[in-house]
Amino acid sequence: MLTLISPVEIWAHRVPAGLKLGLLAAATMGLFALKSPLLLALAATATGALYLSGGTGFAVAGLRLVRPLWPFVLIVGLWHLWTADPGGGASILLRMLTAVALANFVTMTTRLSDMITVFQMLARPLGALGLSPRRLAIAMALVIRFIPVMLDRLVQISQAWRARSRRRAGWRVLVPATLAALDDADRAAEALRARGGAG
Repeated sequence: MLTLISPVEIWAHRVPAGLKLGLLAAATMGLFALKSPLLLALAATATGALYLSGGTGFAVAGLRLVRPLWPFVLIVGLWHLWTADPGGGASILLRMLTAVALANFVTMTTRLSDMITVFQMLARPLGALGLSPRRLAIAMALVIRFIPVMLDRLVQISQAWRARSRRRAGWRVLVPATLAALDDADRAAEALRARGGAG
């Protein structure tokens, strides 16, 4: 839970965490500024090339992390087909997939401790307000780490439902997914306490 870093080491592992997080923020803002599906498709292609620069094994591992998004892709795609707006749907899907893939790329190539260091430095001015920069940094880093894990957990729960029932899962997976999130949060808290707490 506390690490999603890829065991396949590539060139991006050696890039400083601060630079990667800054580029990720800039790229995400750029994606939301783009409106043309063609430009967004080019951005998605460039992201795919970024993964392939780490080799086939790394690219396949990255693709596995994006796979849990398929329910959202299906829902958004069907909605925009129904409303006769395929261009708008394509833009939303390309933007979402590219942003998540870029975030996964950063988490796969950045140690959690390096992320915490960067966030702690950014949160240092908030210490004047009585807030603990280290606790804020750990919270932000854990949010980034938890998102792909929770998406994967939701897919696992949905697959377990389909294996046991012919009915659509729908809202019924929300309760077990919430309980799984609370259980994972409890385990993460225990791991932090075992390591001396958040400081």
